[in-house]
Amino acid sequence: MIESLKNIFKIPELRNRILFTLGMLAIYRLGSHIPTPGVDARALTDFFDQNRGTWFGFVDMFSGGNLSRVTVFALGIMPYISASIILQLLTVVWPYLEKLSKEGELGRKKITQYTRYGTVLLAVIQSGGIAVFLQNTELTGGLTLVANPGLPFTLMTVLTLTAGTVFIMWLGEQITERGIGNGMSLLIFAGIVVNFPAGIITTLSNVSTGQQSVFQIILLAAFMVAVVGFIVHVERAQRRIPVQYAKRVVGRKMYQGQSTHLPLKVNTGGVIPVIFASSIIALPQTVASMFPNSIWMTNIAQQLAWGMPLYTLLYVTAIVFFCYFYTAIIFNPDDVADNMRKFGGYVPGIRPGKRTAEYIDTILTRLTFGGAIYLAAVSVLPEWMIAGFRVAPIPLIGPFLDGILPNWITEGLGVTFYFGGTSLLIIVGVAMDTVQQIESQLIMRHYDGFMKRGRIRGRRG
Repeated sequence: MIESLKNIFKIPELRNRILFTLGMLAIYRLGSHIPTPGVDARALTDFFDQNRGTWFGFVDMFSGGNLSRVTVFALGIMPYISASIILQLLTVVWPYLEKLSKEGELGRKKITQYTRYGTVLLAVIQSGGIAVFLQNTELTGGLTLVANPGLPFTLMTVLTLTAGTVFIMWLGEQITERGIGNGMSLLIFAGIVVNFPAGIITTLSNVSTGQQSVFQIILLAAFMVAVVGFIVHVERAQRRIPVQYAKRVVGRKMYQGQSTHLPLKVNTGGVIPVIFASSIIALPQTVASMFPNSIWMTNIAQQLAWGMPLYTLLYVTAIVFFCYFYTAIIFNPDDVADNMRKFGGYVPGIRPGKRTAEYIDTILTRLTFGGAIYLAAVSVLPEWMIAGFRVAPIPLIGPFLDGILPNWITEGLGVTFYFGGTSLLIIVGVAMDTVQQIESQLIMRHYDGFMKRGRIRGRRG
């Protein structure tokens, strides 16, 4: 490991890319401390303490705490992510975008340009909504979030937050082009990781004051290591379908037949299904917070709180649904089978064309189910450590289960800092992708990489 780190700084281009990436991330964190004018910071902190489990808390996690402080980067990268997802969905149903996606580099640049326009439009809409919401929200005790509400405050907030979002988008594109790794993913990664040191300090403080035992901390650390190892194992897992290419003649050249494979990842959708599911489940609580005097809205919000049976059931169901939905968008077995047939490829024992597409689709369906269960487990288990599984509200058998189950199941382990499955999946996934890109750069220049015993190994020439 130490030798691999030394090798990084022996390559001027790789060293410059890494230093450039770190510099851009530092600028991103610097902007996270510039507040938006006109907002009462203390009242805002109280408001977000009351709404941690809602959509506001979910977006605040992706913005690195910028939303809870309403800094110039309050919207974070979420408008860009939303615009990208919308463009991906439109690519399936809009022939014009589908044609652009197949035109190579020129088409991708055009789609990227549309994504930027969509990001600005969504940023204007969301920042306007935030401005109106801040002005109309009144906390208990008569406190208001905005000292001087009105049209000037609305225009200032829209301009500030939209400009901040555009600047973040530019930072991400610069990191992708001139740095190392995917810029947008690294910005989300930085926003989540920055909150971990404070959580660790809080946990150690609780140990010193006796609020948590050393045994609980050891159990938490062991669980984190096990979950991270499990995520790494599944994210790298593939089902390889053997593919045989026959001999073919192109011009005056004859290409020999070869055996290869079609890799299908267990988790094809990545973390996107979890993000979709979290957004939808948190939406009713957000709406309920806007109508504090509505009894039935308050009851719905209580049933969808962390650890409640209805929340867990809907959350897992939504993750499974979006795994299949998103996989169907980004992977088309018919196109894969047609491309294989055009280049003389076939799966041994399977007829080319429709039969091959059905065979790939069957395997992909089974893999997606396994990936959905994996995402649901990683997402729900950490939340159990925070809030537990409150089984008492379950009809008929709830009180009986609550009486026989131990407290560490129904009330959790009392973990005080955020250890959500969504954040963990993003952190591990982005870290793996970044390390793999650094690994590729090292191996390309004949240096040993990080994966000494892995599938990819580098050798000095």
